[in-house]
Amino acid sequence: MKFMKNLFGDSITNSASDFARLELPKELLQAIDELGFSDCTPVQKEVLPESIDGSDIIAQAQTGTGKTAAFLISMITYHIENPELNDRNPGTPFALIIAPTRELVMQIAGDAEKLSIHTEISITPVVGGIDYEKQKQRMQTNVDIVVATPGRLLDFCRSNIIDLSKVESLVIDEADRMLSMGFIPDVKNIIRRTPHKEFRQTQLFSATLSEDIQRLAATWTLNPFLVHVKPEEVAVESVTQQVYLTSENDKFKVLYNLLNSTEVTKAIIFVNRRDQTRDLEDTLYRYNINTGLLNGDVPQRRRIRTLDQFKSGAIKVLVATDVAGRGIHVDDISHVINFNLPEDPEDYVHRIGRTGRAGAKGTSISLVCENDVFMLPAIETLLGQNIISMQPEEKLLLALPKPNRRRGKVTTAKRKY
Repeated sequence: MKFMKNLFGDSITNSASDFARLELPKELLQAIDELGFSDCTPVQKEVLPESIDGSDIIAQAQTGTGKTAAFLISMITYHIENPELNDRNPGTPFALIIAPTRELVMQIAGDAEKLSIHTEISITPVVGGIDYEKQKQRMQTNVDIVVATPGRLLDFCRSNIIDLSKVESLVIDEADRMLSMGFIPDVKNIIRRTPHKEFRQTQLFSATLSEDIQRLAATWTLNPFLVHVKPEEVAVESVTQQVYLTSENDKFKVLYNLLNSTEVTKAIIFVNRRDQTRDLEDTLYRYNINTGLLNGDVPQRRRIRTLDQFKSGAIKVLVATDVAGRGIHVDDISHVINFNLPEDPEDYVHRIGRTGRAGAKGTSISLVCENDVFMLPAIETLLGQNIISMQPEEKLLLALPKPNRRRGKVTTAKRKY
């Protein structure tokens, strides 16, 4: 299967943008222009010419590099330029995107809707935790692009609700995270239900390319084009990184004063454990800071509602674990604050990639006490640079006011967002 370019007027060519030079369909270029993008990111510059030409892709790239747009643009281009794809039975997509978390699936589906707004392409997310029957009914209509988590998708396959035999474009996103979360057996089962790799295009994206991921990628792809975007290149380009050396007892005081500074307009606070997120979010609430909670215990509907409130500005601060925070793609996040340093240096790079997106500048601040300091050298080694470390300024050590909100016996889990 090859993507065919129309060189005779179906593309906008009077623009100097990177995307216009790719001779994309006019419907897609219009959407890209309306979204305010003109220059390709490094990963898009490498991936798009090859993926549009039909090549399989293996790309080592973090979130925040523009990889989502890279695979969506090639996928949408193929559909526009091959109208015969519309001759399919209900529940039989031409494209499939597999991602590890519900938040990431919803984010990708939302991005796909924006990029395909001037087409008739239908995008259908398939995830657990959301009404099964409604998703089942959606599959009984014409579906073009399915974005799914492995578990619910496999349920639909086994129940013959969805037919993957006509998939011509397959994307496996965040393959390393799916490996660490134990989803690879399900992914293998799903891929076996699609056409053989000779009859589909496969694009695999992963923050790291371990030996296990490389073996899987070799099994699923055919003569792939390889792309490498180093983590340190992602981290340092648009994000100012700082470390505040503080005692454990002063951490919350520094955090509170940071959040009340004029520089912080929208922030994500990363904490290592679920119980810590609940405790911290509860404390922030009592100190009258509008917060939202994202961890694996929060029901899916509430997570979606919390993210929507965060995007709209109704909530200024999110408190999240690494797994829950992986699907957060919001362009105007001013700060990422590490209340704890992560044990895995790769998670640090992922966290700070939540800010400094879409060409904007961002700030990452890590609150490092005696329990965290031992994790700092490994992070600096991965980045290939030292992170600026300093004592908190006096204004960040101001005494806390008295908390003025109480929840009584209402727990965070029961609180309505």
